[in-house]
Amino acid sequence: MMLLQYAANGVILGATLALGAIGLTLTYNILRFANFAHGEFLTFGAYFALVFVTLFAGASSTLGPFSFGWGLIVALLLAGVLTAGLALLLDWLLFRMLRKSNIQVTLVIASFGASLLLRNLVIFIWGSQPEYYSRNIAIALRLLPGLRLTADELFVLLVTAIMMLGLHLFLSHTRLGKAMRAVSDNPALASVTGIHVQGVIRWTWIVGGSFAAVAGVLFGLTVQIAPDMGFNLILPMFAAAILGGIGSIYGAVLGGLVIGLAESLSVPFIGPAYMPAIGFLLMFIILLVYPKGLLGDRS
Repeated sequence: MMLLQYAANGVILGATLALGAIGLTLTYNILRFANFAHGEFLTFGAYFALVFVTLFAGASSTLGPFSFGWGLIVALLLAGVLTAGLALLLDWLLFRMLRKSNIQVTLVIASFGASLLLRNLVIFIWGSQPEYYSRNIAIALRLLPGLRLTADELFVLLVTAIMMLGLHLFLSHTRLGKAMRAVSDNPALASVTGIHVQGVIRWTWIVGGSFAAVAGVLFGLTVQIAPDMGFNLILPMFAAAILGGIGSIYGAVLGGLVIGLAESLSVPFIGPAYMPAIGFLLMFIILLVYPKGLLGDRS
């Protein structure tokens, strides 16, 4: 029965990793580089939401069994918009110019520098101490024998499912979504056929930044908000993207869930200190069998 609880915890962690890994995959697929500053988008999204939650604190009571009120939901939406704007600003100030060199390693190294800058900017503005959206105690609901989840954790799963379904419909049934898929397959050919590649790039940052913001808020809701949260999650998110098949949106989702489950289920056997190592060990083992990832070159 205890393993069932750990598995549920793993799904919740995996949902957060999946949302973050989607942005990494989009960036790699369309812009052709690994963006290590992506973790800071999670951090900024969480702190942007904290600002609005604080502003709405006096006018927002808790909703039923949740530890938060309508203020957090509004803050979640606003944080997504602001983080998308931050991603666009970073691209305009830094990555836009470096893309002209067509040297991918330059972009990767620049993203390291941007990550350090953004992380220290968070500490300068909000301080180094952990924060919480609410001090209310989240009541655990008994769903099955041996399985308890709080309403906040169920909210995380619901939001993740809605966003992933929305992204699937966006990529499959909208003109912009199809254009993004075309650019990811062949940017030169997409440009020749009349697709506005620069517009697609802007929307890549918007979608990736907003998904990262939501992931940061959901992680902050169920764990805590801290300046190093994005730094701590960036490597598991990369592992999820690589495990699922780098470049595959659906692979990033699957990889996030697999990594989350593996890390959580390892806790009763080896303790929580080795959780990240288990995720990477599983990634290496699976890549030996599927070198391109679980869904590599399939979606």
